[in-house]
Amino acid sequence: MQRVSRFIDRVSPGWLALLAVLVFIAFIALVLPAESAKAAAASGGVESPDTSFFYSPADLYRMAEEFGEAGRAAYVRARFSFDIIWPLVYSFFLLTATSWAARKAVPTDSRWRLLNLAPLPPLLFDYLENVSAALVMARYPRTTAVFDWLAPAATILKWITLSAAFVLLVVVLILAFTRSIHARKNKH
Repeated sequence: MQRVSRFIDRVSPGWLALLAVLVFIAFIALVLPAESAKAAAASGGVESPDTSFFYSPADLYRMAEEFGEAGRAAYVRARFSFDIIWPLVYSFFLLTATSWAARKAVPTDSRWRLLNLAPLPPLLFDYLENVSAALVMARYPRTTAVFDWLAPAATILKWITLSAAFVLLVVVLILAFTRSIHARKNKH
């Protein structure tokens, strides 16, 4: 774990963190609205597993039914195109920004520096959710045992760990900012 954390820290200079912020903002402003509109049109505005916090396997099958054949096909395509890139974008942002801020806020030898790894679980849970839900959608009306339980479990874990990663980033940024202020005061 420490090796991975140190590697991410080493490859996350300030300019790359800034680039990640800009890519993240551009994606939210330009790509997400278009993808949301396409998803709503394809599914008829039906609830989607990706945007739900909690749903059961029965809810997942209900969504698959309500999507219709064209909506399910569009859902599967989106999971293996847009939804491969989006988790990478937010993870790139969270990894580089958290690493950069942690360098400013936490001493190099502190085990707290491992917190820069917090964005990795949501990335993995997001991909698990995408594959599981896409399999259920692609095979519908047949049931897809195990994956019909994995999808909702991965979704809730994705949202919990992603929220925690964003909260952690805010906390580390606040710490970095306060340390910077104290360092400036001590210089004068």
